Amino acid sequence: MFVSDCRREFYELIVTQRVLLLVASDVDALCACKILQALFQCDHVQYTLVPVAGWQELETAFLEHKDQFKYFVLINCGANVDLLEILQPEEDTLFFVCDSHRPINVVNVYNDTQVKLLVKQDDDLDVPAYDDIFRDEEDEEEESEDESDGSEPSEKRRRFEEEVIERTMKRRERREWEARRREILFDYEQYEYHGTSSAMVMFDLAWIMSKDLNDMLWWAIVGLTDQWVQDKITQMKYVTDIGILQRHVSRHNHRNEDEENSLSIDCMRIAFEYDLRLALYQHWSLYESLCNTSYTSASLKLWSVQGQKRLQEFLADMGLPLKQVKQKFNSMDMSLKENLREMIEESANKFGMKDLRVQTFSIHFGFKNKFSASDIVYATTSLMENIEKEGPETTNFIKALDSLSRGNLDKLHQGLDLAKKQLRAIQQTVASCICTNLVISQGPFLYCSLMEGTPDVKLFSKPVSLCLLSKYLLKSFVCSTKNKRCKLLPLVMAAPMDVEQGTVIMVGIPPETESSDKKNFFGRAFEKAAESTNSRTLHNHFEMSMVPFGSLSWKLRMGPSEIILALPKFMVLQFWCILDSLNWSRQENQEKMGQPKNNLRVQEHNGIQVADKVLKLALYVNILKCQQ
Repeated sequence: MFVSDCRREFYELIVTQRVLLLVASDVDALCACKILQALFQCDHVQYTLVPVAGWQELETAFLEHKDQFKYFVLINCGANVDLLEILQPEEDTLFFVCDSHRPINVVNVYNDTQVKLLVKQDDDLDVPAYDDIFRDEEDEEEESEDESDGSEPSEKRRRFEEEVIERTMKRRERREWEARRREILFDYEQYEYHGTSSAMVMFDLAWIMSKDLNDMLWWAIVGLTDQWVQDKITQMKYVTDIGILQRHVSRHNHRNEDEENSLSIDCMRIAFEYDLRLALYQHWSLYESLCNTSYTSASLKLWSVQGQKRLQEFLADMGLPLKQVKQKFNSMDMSLKENLREMIEESANKFGMKDLRVQTFSIHFGFKNKFSASDIVYATTSLMENIEKEGPETTNFIKALDSLSRGNLDKLHQGLDLAKKQLRAIQQTVASCICTNLVISQGPFLYCSLMEGTPDVKLFSKPVSLCLLSKYLLKSFVCSTKNKRCKLLPLVMAAPMDVEQGTVIMVGIPPETESSDKKNFFGRAFEKAAESTNSRTLHNHFEMSMVPFGSLSWKLRMGPSEIILALPKFMVLQFWCILDSLNWSRQENQEKMGQPKNNLRVQEHNGIQVADKVLKLALYVNILKCQQ
């Protein structure tokens, strides 16, 4: 059930109770957790924090604590599955779910007793109506007993025929309702996407209760920036939410000129600004940042010799000496840094990089330390996915959580160093994949597999790092290929997860288009591929488009590519759904694909049957067949 009043229906219920916090391992969840922790500290609420990286850890944590707690708060996990079916809780257990994953499971939406959803009602949820999904079970009809001996046989026969016709009509209506229900549920659940940041939802709660602080506002900003960096939301959604937070920034950080000089040296100030779309450039050299930012690397094609020449021309056009751009940003001449943004933006437009400027926020700790919101995102993510084991499994989570506090700048700087290594590894892997032609076309999608022994392959066994690599690789491949058809295709990426256990992790990325709505259809496609290949999927990640495949596929001597080959049987329908949702006309698609018009033709491509054209009427019929 959706919670309309978070203060009355959520916070006032748990403020006098012992609460268990189950927090997912992503930056947005960490920021929401920090805000809630600050509120709990104000009101002396007793709570226990348990990090959960997937469904298995969520179930284990619930089973271990279900006897001690009756109130559970789930952050960025639990909304898109039937919680009651998975966890099997007692009737007096209450779940409060603050999750940005969409779509929300319909059972959670219409459960009024045990599941409370803390989400923004302004989001375009499109939840199906209750009567279209749920139907009360009809009582079995009792056979009528004939007690009157004087009834005529003809009357009995007539009543029997009427009852048979009535039962037949009810069964037909039931079948039609179930078919319509499957179609509605498929339309609702086929795409995975993200809604409003959980950190923003928690900040709204603090604001409503007049307990919002500057630190809470900064955590909400970082949570939103994490969604933008991970490419989970559209540019329009990002700009809209930036505008909402900008009003709060003006309210919290308003200073007069006289007051500005009287601020203490350890003060905290948040500022809205138009900054450069360059990763960590204020804590790195400008040259390294240009080379390791996905946007500039893909636009200039820096993996090629010609791309390196374009980079030199770009720097020459700005009038920046190599000696200056290759040293740390803080050590550059002040005369160059004063007008650096304007110089880069002017030259970037000449080289086709028109989106190099982005709206964001920065934070100042005193007069020395300045960080942009994206800097915090990269640093926190790297700390959380650090592959160097330094203790228990929760060590990375605790370090990442602590790095968000302004009193732990040493951990934040450690995260920045790890983030630089991560970005270098991603860009080197992208260049290697493109130069060695590892990205291949498998019918209606692109496919790339990292082999054992690939440099930094252990890093890409982590979900966020693999997602960043996949998105950067798809963007770079689209910029490098001359095949117009490949520019409209999604990407499936596979990497070894655990060599000893023989598991492989796969992630699906939707097509790289300007009008993309950031909806991912790979979750359903992976389910069908696993069924058709009899592969053991672990389904442990909260992101449905990311699936670890178990050792059964390796025992059958099936590599990731063989598992992937099963995808087109289902995904080709999804692919044409994407084209339709992007409002491309059928004739334009036929011209781009070189297909004849007004016919349904199936051709053989690489041993896989790929439907060249799927009419909208036949689309749902084929989808229902795949479901069955």
